[in-house]
Amino acid sequence: MASQAPMGISRSRWVAAAWADLPQWSDDSLAQAWEVLLRNCERPIAAWIQLCPDVRRLSIADETQQRQFLMDQFQPYRIESLKGEVTGLLTAYYEPVIEASRIQRPGFDVPLYKAPTALVDLKRKGASWFTRQEIDTLPQAQLALKGTEIAWLSDPIDALILHIQGTGRLRIKEKDDSVQTIRVAFAASNEQPYQSVGRWLLDKNETKDASWPGIKAWIARNPNRVQEMLWSNPRFIFFKEEELQDNAQGPKGAQGVPLTAGRSIAVDPLSIPYGTLVWLSSDGPAPKLNRLVAAQDTGSAITGAVRADFYMGTGQQAGDLAGRTRQPLRMWTLWPR
Repeated sequence: MASQAPMGISRSRWVAAAWADLPQWSDDSLAQAWEVLLRNCERPIAAWIQLCPDVRRLSIADETQQRQFLMDQFQPYRIESLKGEVTGLLTAYYEPVIEASRIQRPGFDVPLYKAPTALVDLKRKGASWFTRQEIDTLPQAQLALKGTEIAWLSDPIDALILHIQGTGRLRIKEKDDSVQTIRVAFAASNEQPYQSVGRWLLDKNETKDASWPGIKAWIARNPNRVQEMLWSNPRFIFFKEEELQDNAQGPKGAQGVPLTAGRSIAVDPLSIPYGTLVWLSSDGPAPKLNRLVAAQDTGSAITGAVRADFYMGTGQQAGDLAGRTRQPLRMWTLWPR
């Protein structure tokens, strides 16, 4: 059947499918999934606006009614690349929890920065800023960043994890020695290209395991080469501080709504618009997934048609699972009829 992608989609092809094509469609717990539909209705895309009253009403319905509503109101489409490829890549991300200090003090000397004024001015001109290595070494870059420190971390690898995940929680020791938990979220980048440190290690035959456990094992063996590894990725992330109002709530994604652990994904918005429901199917080896999720976020490494980053949640357990997730993926979007 013909492709029916919404306007503005340029990196994927949508091919109409039958509900029977979605692996284990009838087995997912819609009672759990309905939270992500309600989140979508906090900032609905145009195609969703008329559906949201029924989405809210059906939040207390049984799963049979919820499933029938989806099948009546949505058409499934198989996502494939412009070349017709139907299998892509699933990775995962999470919200780390990291110890930090509001001021530089012994043991805490790795800064997290807000976006400097010079960066804002350059972005208006469509230009890139200093690379990661230049930020660490050039006096003019250091001068531009002076006074923009949000917090100081104890470990450059913790900072790298935050740069890659794009958000995190800090258990931060304030100037008066009190401790609170805050959230830091992506604010801007230096607009340099992203290079995976795992890919750098593989290309140099430094490791055969580019998962986070593999990277950390390499670091333990090569403590004097950590800076070299970090500088292999020229992209640098700047953050903004956010109040943590609800400890159970995930960070806001690019759609502007809080992410739901196990039900939110990051996508390429030129393949799948924010707010789109997606049936995600992946056979492992980490999590085996056949479930309803929503496209509510994006990331610099998330490009292409059949590509998703699965939000695992907050903390070390979520991080361990995210670090092991790199597996084949198939996707179907559910688009309002």
